[in-house]
Amino acid sequence: MDAVVAAPRALLGRTIVGPASVRIRDGRIVEVTTGEAPPGAEVLSDGLLTPGLVDVQVNGAVGVDFAEVDAAGMRAVAEALPSTGVTRFLPTLITAPVDVVLRQARAVLAASAALPDGVGARPLGVHLEGPFLSPKRAGVHDPSFMVEPGPDQISALLDDELIRRALRMVTMAPEQPGGLEAVRRLVEAGVLVAVGHSDATGEQTRAAADAGARMVTHLFNAQRPLGHREPGVPGVALVDERFTLGLIADLAHVGPDVCRLVFNAAGARVALVTDAVAAAGMPPGRYHLGGADVLLTEEGVPRSPEGTIAGSALTLDRAVRNIVSVGVPVADALASATIVPAEVIGESGLGRLAPGAVADLVWWDDDLRPKKVWVDGRVVFDAEVPVAPVVAGYATAGQ
Repeated sequence: MDAVVAAPRALLGRTIVGPASVRIRDGRIVEVTTGEAPPGAEVLSDGLLTPGLVDVQVNGAVGVDFAEVDAAGMRAVAEALPSTGVTRFLPTLITAPVDVVLRQARAVLAASAALPDGVGARPLGVHLEGPFLSPKRAGVHDPSFMVEPGPDQISALLDDELIRRALRMVTMAPEQPGGLEAVRRLVEAGVLVAVGHSDATGEQTRAAADAGARMVTHLFNAQRPLGHREPGVPGVALVDERFTLGLIADLAHVGPDVCRLVFNAAGARVALVTDAVAAAGMPPGRYHLGGADVLLTEEGVPRSPEGTIAGSALTLDRAVRNIVSVGVPVADALASATIVPAEVIGESGLGRLAPGAVADLVWWDDDLRPKKVWVDGRVVFDAEVPVAPVVAGYATAGQ
């Protein structure tokens, strides 16, 4: 039997219109109409209806580090993310030796497969942020684990059938020896390649795009900076329309004025990401990223014991609100967390309210806070229903 959700306003594509109604059948959208709600519709009294948010870079949350995840931990993350508007997410693993990365990726995939139907947000595979990075732009990653993306290393990923089928995205430094050939091999295998943790010049960044790279991981962070003569990674990314720009909009990784500059220059190509770590959604304390300690203080930005920023405690709904607060229109901010990330990873059935798309929906209040969230047409979060506590053993603050 069909279900219909009607809202006074809805995000259709990149435009807010209304009133509008979405008809759902067997977990998918079969019809979207504007105008008066049809009989029998669930009529939302206020706010805005959008597609579910898609986060393509998330290392963990609610005390869970994906490098150490098990089935219970994955369920804890999946159940927590819908309260932030996220309905699909790409578990991300940071730099480790290749054999360790493969083991971690298998654990992520096993934990994802163990999720029961109808429980929370759904994982989309795996994103490897390393180990093919530049030690010159390591950030919090351990340079001793970084390796050049030679043929044997890439084959280790692609020759493993389970990993190859689930590998959605690889962040790498294309200027490293063998980098461009690695980009080509990964792209031919259907993997999205992102330039990140890279000391690439502007010319080398363009060469990566020529080889098939299509994204930049956390623009401005851990990459050769923008210069007025040498554009580095950000300068080319802002003008080369082949690139989608991942942006951590916690206003700490990238300041408010520069966030606005990015949207002014390339707003239709921005994908908001959280780069969230286990500290996201948790109180100040000690957490893990890739198995290493990170500290979350009252400042709200996770850091290594040496003081280096270590991912974020950002949630994607807050990223949207932050971008709106710097002057970006609501529709553009929401598009950057829905249709843009969905398209860059090749998920045409996500991130949009359109016939044939998956019925992932978010009902927002007038302050852009999620009120109700659907995944595959099922309600997985309702702000009016009390939320169960985080799975025991993962609320590790202070340990």
